[in-house]
Amino acid sequence: MAGPTTMRLSSLLAVLRPALPLILGLSLGCSLSLLRVSWIQGEGEDPCIEAVGEPGGPQNPDSRTWLEQSDEDFKPRIVPYYRDPNKPYKKVLRTRYIQTELGSRERLLVAVLTSRATLSTLAVAVNRTVAHHFPRLLYFTGQRGARAPAGMQVVSHGDERPAWLMSETLRHLHTHFGADYDWFFIMQDDTYVQAPRLAALAGHLSINQDLYLGRAEEFIGAGEQARYCHGGFGYLLSRSLLLRLRPHLDGCRGDILSARPDEWLGRCLIDSLGVGCVSQHQGQQYRSFELAKNRDPEKEGSSAFLSAFAVHPVSDGTLMYRLHKRFSALELERAYSEIEQLQAQIRNLTALTPEGEAGLSWPVGLPAPFIPHSRFEVLGWDYFTEQHTFSCADGAPKCPLQGASGADVGDAVDTALEQLNRRYQPRLRFQKQRLLNGYRRFDPARGMEYTLDLLLEAVTQRGHRRALARRVSLLRPLSRVEILPMPYVTEATRVQLVLPLLVAEAAAAPAFLEAFAANVLEPREHALLTLLLVYGPREGGRGAPDPFLGVKAAAADLERRYPGTRLAWLAVRAEAPSQVRLMDVVSKKHPVDTLFFLTTVWTRPGPEVLNRCRMNAISGWQAFFPVHFQEFNPALSPQRSPPGPPGAGPDPPSPPGADPSRGAPVGGRFDRQASAEGCFYNADYLAARARLASELAGQEEGGVTPQLINSTTSHSLTTALTCNHTRSAQGNAASSCCTPALTCPSRRCLAPGRLQHPNA
Repeated sequence: MAGPTTMRLSSLLAVLRPALPLILGLSLGCSLSLLRVSWIQGEGEDPCIEAVGEPGGPQNPDSRTWLEQSDEDFKPRIVPYYRDPNKPYKKVLRTRYIQTELGSRERLLVAVLTSRATLSTLAVAVNRTVAHHFPRLLYFTGQRGARAPAGMQVVSHGDERPAWLMSETLRHLHTHFGADYDWFFIMQDDTYVQAPRLAALAGHLSINQDLYLGRAEEFIGAGEQARYCHGGFGYLLSRSLLLRLRPHLDGCRGDILSARPDEWLGRCLIDSLGVGCVSQHQGQQYRSFELAKNRDPEKEGSSAFLSAFAVHPVSDGTLMYRLHKRFSALELERAYSEIEQLQAQIRNLTALTPEGEAGLSWPVGLPAPFIPHSRFEVLGWDYFTEQHTFSCADGAPKCPLQGASGADVGDAVDTALEQLNRRYQPRLRFQKQRLLNGYRRFDPARGMEYTLDLLLEAVTQRGHRRALARRVSLLRPLSRVEILPMPYVTEATRVQLVLPLLVAEAAAAPAFLEAFAANVLEPREHALLTLLLVYGPREGGRGAPDPFLGVKAAAADLERRYPGTRLAWLAVRAEAPSQVRLMDVVSKKHPVDTLFFLTTVWTRPGPEVLNRCRMNAISGWQAFFPVHFQEFNPALSPQRSPPGPPGAGPDPPSPPGADPSRGAPVGGRFDRQASAEGCFYNADYLAARARLASELAGQEEGGVTPQLINSTTSHSLTTALTCNHTRSAQGNAASSCCTPALTCPSRRCLAPGRLQHPNA
């Protein structure tokens, strides 16, 4: 047996002999690796813990436990909120403006110290010269019960002692405006302040510091370091300094005796806070100029005067206005010089652009003219002469050119003549004979453009005269855009829909009620509906069938389907109903703050339309009458889609609902005379109705039916006309565009609504 076994082992070894080095190498490598692992583990902490979470890293139960414990430290701890059912729910109040919530503050507040003798003279002159440059301008006086002039906010302290007046002024500023402004500028009413320079100075200073900046003066008998700011030239106080000074005002008022309010403030700041007046800070110097008595501002040309922030003393209001005229002229010259420099730089850089000089717009530096993308965006020109304009707000073909419009045209003609003389003198001198033709249009990207055809008389240096007709183009560019103060409106206002129904429209009323239920009642919109059932003289009488019986049944059915909903209806008998007469009936049954939405049976109101009504109808300011886009009858004017590529054959008809604002050639027009729907407040209607009482009485006697939109546009109430999504008789949706408001040349752009008119 041993022989065969030995032979088999010999043959096996012979076969494995070539692989023995490989087997021995693998065995030795595994042994050394295991030995190395044992040495590392024996040195201290388990290294596998550091590899936890890495791809392919070894893990063991201990390391997983440590990982879970470490993760628990980084997991957020959610604290559940349990509302006490016994306590009433308090709604979280958010601020009206995000600026308030973020804690943003205005830059500068100006306080003017005035007196009984100068409140109606010098203080008024200060208000007229600088009030429009500052966010807030307050006047402080010691006179008790002082009557404030028009347009001025006066604070009366009731004590004219200088220290008391200054102390109460600082206390008032801290209490009412300490959290709203970064800088406080205090001045006297006999000081002229160059407002733009002062605002720029406040904009360059850091607010996180205690600063007392003005014209530094030394105290009488004090050291050189003790200085106060002269009140005649004004001084700046930082908000942080005012906050620190507030607790020391009472002590300073009792301890410091001074006949001058500015000196009292300086001593208070030095004694309590150790802060003195400085004339220069962070590279910004407060420059002032002391005006000599009987000195003419027009002849003053020193560098100190030209660069001054404040001029003192100003003896009367006339001198204040003369100073303002001089400094305004200096600022205007400086602005024109900067404009010319910028235009020269633009011309030099234009040659380096790909378009070259061809891409240079006129005037240089202003935006290029607006380029319309469809026929609905074309800006039309208004034609006028020296006496008349042929584009009237009320739609009349011709009306007198007067008021602000006439002054605007006269200024444009005078400017054109002045520019011509400036360019051609002394060789030629032009005199205007008359205006042949005039055109103007408002470009929202540039301003008001004018094209004038002038008949001129040219006079040479030798006295030769000749009549010339020349065309000039002018542009009145848009200046700094200002936000007009408007009353605050929200989308939470309740809307009272008023639906007048004639007998002929009774069959369409159930469809309106179903749409009202789906679009208003179902989403729980804050809106109510009043049905105004208009009977004729011989309709609905005794023994005759009620033509509105189906309407009343449909309204009762909606009240059953939507509990808590009440659809009111009023029966009116009228031979010739009109909007004004019907609104007289409805207006008496609602409070004056009711927001009416006068609608028709073909309207399909929804949340978006109601919100547009709420946001555009402003009590005492504006009424809202939508403008509908009405398509032409497709049978008479087939609609066509945008043209296809060349060689593609005839263009197919446009699909229903083509959007004219996106360039689709839809046939139709915006009907600016449409006044079937309108949003307005009851107080505005009552005011317009009272002013129109005599006029409407005469029109009604003459058989003329007044329109509601005419009542609002003719009596100091702006009417906003905007375009909305409508539907034509075939149900084709139309789009929206922007149309000018009736009372201003600017264009009012609003989001499209969803006024649907199946029978428009």
